[in-house]
Amino acid sequence: MSTSGSTRAILAALLANAGIAVAKFTGYVITGSAAMLAEAVHSVADTSNQALLLFGQRAAAKAPDELHPFGYGRSRYFWSFVVALVLFSLGSMFALYEGYKKVHHPVELSSPVVAIVILVVAIGMETFSFRTAVVESRPFKGEGSWLRFLHTSRTPELPVVLLEDTAALIGLVLALMGVGLSVVTGNPVWDGVATLGIGVLLGVVAVFLMVEMHSLLIGEGATVAEDRAIRAALEQTRNVTRLIHIRTLYLGPDEMLVGAKIALRPQLDLPAVAATIDDAEANVRRAVPAARVIYLEPDLDRTAVPDSRQQKG
Repeated sequence: MSTSGSTRAILAALLANAGIAVAKFTGYVITGSAAMLAEAVHSVADTSNQALLLFGQRAAAKAPDELHPFGYGRSRYFWSFVVALVLFSLGSMFALYEGYKKVHHPVELSSPVVAIVILVVAIGMETFSFRTAVVESRPFKGEGSWLRFLHTSRTPELPVVLLEDTAALIGLVLALMGVGLSVVTGNPVWDGVATLGIGVLLGVVAVFLMVEMHSLLIGEGATVAEDRAIRAALEQTRNVTRLIHIRTLYLGPDEMLVGAKIALRPQLDLPAVAATIDDAEANVRRAVPAARVIYLEPDLDRTAVPDSRQQKG
């Protein structure tokens, strides 16, 4: 996946959240709404998260060196994992604390109309950020569901921004409901209830992100479709009689390592073996452009048992 698409989504989210954070803090100062304060902290956390994602992309662009011969591509996974931790610690825990405090000690809201206006404007700005993330993600989602895209994407930034924006929109609606119910019922406890809801929402998103980023940090292989394409490319190469076994690993969002043992025709001489390996590598790269690092081991077909290793997709 191209980095430019995720960068555009990150920048759109960063600008939107920075502006929203200022508006929400202003609203909190005027109204004293706990839900507004929780949402303001949420926006600050999101803005920091986007800055970390951009930093991760920059760190991942460093050239390979002696200590890291395969490069720094996984820096993007690490900083995306940090984003999940930030979202949980700064967003969820703070919202849960504020919500608990306001439920047990409700405080009357002042100028709730101001809070409502700010929240409505914030929903509009957040919708712009969310739409940008959706537009940039759609070409890579394919025919699968959005949940499958979030689970199988090897590029961390777009799923992170999508989930952040989704949580932000739902959180804004919860805050709007909390302020509205407080005004309609005259009971400010609803503001605290909405704040608790925001905290739970952010916690769920953070845990989901941490699980996914943890899996990427450990190392994930090709998707089912990519694995199928790589196998076909190798098996259809001239002079290759069988694919004996294959292992794949994403070194970063845009770079996959492919290691395979292939059975060749026994009568081939050394130049023909070398030419076959070159052809096989070219076929794999055409089928899956992300397969940039390829190691192929030639062998003779000593068994008819195919490799049945299953990979996560």
